[in-house]
Amino acid sequence: MIRCPECSAEIDVDEDEVEEGEILSCPECESELEVSQIHPVHLNIISEDLDDDEEEEEEEVAENGDLLEDEDDEEADGEEDEG
Repeated sequence: MIRCPECSAEIDVDEDEVEEGEILSCPECESELEVSQIHPVHLNIISEDLDDDEEEEEEEVAENGDLLEDEDDEEADGEEDEG
C-alpha cells in the first residue's frame, strides 16, 4: 500500500509495476508525486508552485539586482543615522 506523503491518502497503484522517476497524482489532495525509490516504494512531493516562486525571484534579482542592492544600502544608512 502506497500513501501520499502530503495527506496520507492511499494511492491505488501496483507497487510491483511502478518505476523510479514515475509521476503519480494523489486522488485526495491532487499533489504530484515522484517515485524516488522502489522496493520499498518512496514518494516525493513535486511542488511546482515552489519552483515557480524561486524562478520569479531569480528573474527579479537578475533584472533588478543593482536596484535591490541600492535599496538595502539605503535602509542600512538610514538605520545608522537613527542610532
